[in-house]
Amino acid sequence: MRESRIRTLSIMARISPSVRRARVVAFDFDGTLTCKDSFAAFLTATCGPARVGAAFVLQPRLGLDYLATRDRGALKARLLRRLLGPVAQGELETLMRAFVARTGMGLFRPDALAAWRAYADTGVQRVIVTASPDLLVGGFGRLIGADRVIGTRLGFSAEGRLLPALDGENCRGAEKVRRLREAFGMDFILQAAYGDTSGDKEMLAFAKEGHYRVFTQKP
Repeated sequence: MRESRIRTLSIMARISPSVRRARVVAFDFDGTLTCKDSFAAFLTATCGPARVGAAFVLQPRLGLDYLATRDRGALKARLLRRLLGPVAQGELETLMRAFVARTGMGLFRPDALAAWRAYADTGVQRVIVTASPDLLVGGFGRLIGADRVIGTRLGFSAEGRLLPALDGENCRGAEKVRRLREAFGMDFILQAAYGDTSGDKEMLAFAKEGHYRVFTQKP
């Protein structure tokens, strides 16, 4: 009995590290997988460029506060609320799904997609890690078969209405690494990461292979 238990513990010791340690490849979304900012494209397509521009004219504090704080997350949340009001979460998700359906694969860089597809069936989880709202990018993630989309979480009231604030931090910089650890555990393996801005540098440094601005093709 004791020998059987020792053999079982030995087997568990050999297999448990591979079970615990997820292997991940992480791609930034806007500017890396895509040729333009998906959140800006959504706002323009949904509200029109004139309304988006007018939001800054009619509420100059939006731009002034951003210049003072450089808080992109706060800007996104306040701008979205300014344009759509206290929209219900379900209605916002419907608008975002419609945008993804209309846009399809039109934003994706061909060379980025080739790299993304090269990781299929290799035993790693393909993950999008983005500062854009997860409610928006999730639809694009489904189009390309992402195992997970990690993005900025918009804030909603107890009644499910959009707030001019985020639920947590803007998903950029060190927050990208923190969210990956939150999703996969402290000891996951970031096999490779791809990004194109200063907001990706912590994630690239954390990865075994960090790739900065390697994709250039346009749709």
